[in-house]
Amino acid sequence: MADAITVIRKAAWVVAWDEGTSQHVYMRDADVAFSHAGILFVGSEYEGHADEVIAGASVMAMPGLVNIHCHSGDEPIAKGLFEDVGTAALWGNALYEYSALIDSDPDAKAACQTVMLGDLMRSGVTTHLDIASPHSRWLTLAAESGLRAYLAPGFREARWRMVGSYRLDFDWDTARGRERYAEALAFVEQARAHPSGRIDGVIAPSQIETCSEELIQESVAQARSRGMRVTIHAAQTMAEHEELLRRTGETAPAMLERLEVLGPDLILGHCIFLDHHSWTRQRSRDDLMRLAQSGTSVAHCPVTFARSGMTLESLGAYRRAGVNVGIGTDSYPFNMLEEMREALICSRVTGRSVFDLDTGGLFSAATTGGAKALGRKDIGRLTPGAKADLVLVDLSHPAMQPIHDPLRNLIHCAAERAVRDVYVDGRQVMKDRRVVNLDYDGAVRELQDAQKRACERAERDDPQGRSLSTLAPFSLPLAARG
Repeated sequence: MADAITVIRKAAWVVAWDEGTSQHVYMRDADVAFSHAGILFVGSEYEGHADEVIAGASVMAMPGLVNIHCHSGDEPIAKGLFEDVGTAALWGNALYEYSALIDSDPDAKAACQTVMLGDLMRSGVTTHLDIASPHSRWLTLAAESGLRAYLAPGFREARWRMVGSYRLDFDWDTARGRERYAEALAFVEQARAHPSGRIDGVIAPSQIETCSEELIQESVAQARSRGMRVTIHAAQTMAEHEELLRRTGETAPAMLERLEVLGPDLILGHCIFLDHHSWTRQRSRDDLMRLAQSGTSVAHCPVTFARSGMTLESLGAYRRAGVNVGIGTDSYPFNMLEEMREALICSRVTGRSVFDLDTGGLFSAATTGGAKALGRKDIGRLTPGAKADLVLVDLSHPAMQPIHDPLRNLIHCAAERAVRDVYVDGRQVMKDRRVVNLDYDGAVRELQDAQKRACERAERDDPQGRSLSTLAPFSLPLAARG
């Protein structure tokens, strides 16, 4: 039986791909035809067979967003805990002393992943790269969601250890790291073999400072022999930047260049603290050149770092230097459109100019930038032959009115509230703002108890024995009962 063909008839706006100029363009009152086989037609009038017709008078059709860096493991239960704290001696970052204390137990892993997947598609994501520790339902839920998934089981040889609130140390266990590495290699092959055809594996040495140089080189070689992508957190914090200087005298890109692992198949998570950043000791601009010339991609996730007062300097500058940058959500709120808005604002603030980055350039980073990082030309764009991964935006939503430029309205104002329908491989994964294939509402209900259990463990595991009220004080004092 032939694939059913869906046609969006006379869409008010279409974000189409112009092959001649290699850029997104607007089309007005255009038809989009697609099936499981892919995008069949984008243009003024589709005259072929249609099994389903969607009225497009109040719709913008756009390519699905490509999220190249997120973590499903425990982030959904970290909400509301550590947004106002940080370690002063570590440049105010909360990662090592606070965030590392929160981990979801086995009973909560599936709920956390389900919430993340639902939130991603509700904000227009059709492809995601999830870096996490494998659990029994990780692959199954990724497949059931209907999203396109790149699963990256993390492994490392060292764990962070905070001494008081003033020093970061590393506890090395090479044997355990090697075990996790072997498990990761087995898992990525299992993911690649999944019959859905929408899932692949990614080799993910977790952080550049928690893996030996030998493990980084070996794992990258394994990825390249298998034709897989590699992702690693690098230049993500000043603590890491200073640790690499102490060990090697090099920045993260310089170290990876020496190890001969930079390249177009490598995605660096965050990549904030390069040699040109105002917080670092260096005053050169060699790292951007290293990334651009090697074709290495950067996964920019501004929200979680902006919460701690940190950001790239700047997204516009990276793009002008020729670095391929994609967008990721990293942690909660898993809202790709809000992430994009923050990326634009941070770029203009750190670039000290409204002209540092425009909405079109940002949208390209979140679509074709992510696609390029994953080595794909068939996602992140609406053009015949591409995968049928697309999003329908409700132009009648109050936050989208009035309309002069719908992408600006979506990113600057409406965000996920205007996302109505999401398709992956021509199949609907979100319909009328409801997640189709997962029990999203049930998973949300599980989070409160899961967070309570995680907080109880955090109190027990905190090296300084602090209570939750000290680790994560309320925004406002509790009123006395009277």
